[in-house]
Amino acid sequence: MTGFLREISELFRGLRAFFTRLRTAEHLRGSEEPRAPGAQRRHNIFEAAAAHVAACAEDDDERSAETAEWVSPEALAFGINELACRAVLALARERRESPQTVARDLLNLPVA
Repeated sequence: MTGFLREISELFRGLRAFFTRLRTAEHLRGSEEPRAPGAQRRHNIFEAAAAHVAACAEDDDERSAETAEWVSPEALAFGINELACRAVLALARERRESPQTVARDLLNLPVA
């Protein structure tokens, strides 16, 4: 099981590195293209994930459904995973506990 989790972790690290390189490359090309007046701006995956998770935490189904449409389901899942990882790491540092202990505590799982 540990090997499987390690492989998944490596997969997400690779995806994160890819999207970071992609975002950096886009940023280097220049500023955003001009939009027509009244045109909606595009949302990035992290912005969508943050808004989606916040809406779910507040039980706002309408907002949750809206934010889920900002990006593809795969991108939203990646963004949510990244947000979860960062949140667990931040809580672990704050509590001076391991990320595994914090994650299990957040999910109300018994201590391993």
